[in-house]
Amino acid sequence: MTAKTEVRSDGAPAPAWVFSQGVRKGPLLQVSGQGPQDPETGAYLHHGDVKAQTTRVLENVRAILEAGGASVEDVMMFRVYLTKREDFAAMNEAYGEFVKKYSGDTPLPCRTTVFVELPHEDMLVEIDALACVL
Repeated sequence: MTAKTEVRSDGAPAPAWVFSQGVRKGPLLQVSGQGPQDPETGAYLHHGDVKAQTTRVLENVRAILEAGGASVEDVMMFRVYLTKREDFAAMNEAYGEFVKKYSGDTPLPCRTTVFVELPHEDMLVEIDALACVL
């Protein structure tokens, strides 16, 4: 049986509550939902700019993926949480630029987008990821 291991990266903000940045078990790596925070200070960035927040969030996710031995190419699924439906187009633009840059020639990951309230009032977007690393 494969042990479950915690994945940590200084390239993403430390968890604010009781959870891991990422967890790997066998070939599966789950990255916890990331917000638009500066990895060094934990400060929320790009107030009111969902496109810039999306890019920051995805860079935080990428740092955890890499710490767990994965890359964006290994991502099977991204889950995107937005606070406002009208932010979808700007998020989608930033998301598209990111996955095209880092997915290489592999098929694009699956994605689900959900509209919710988020834990911090400055957060317009939160994203988690599930990767398979062989």
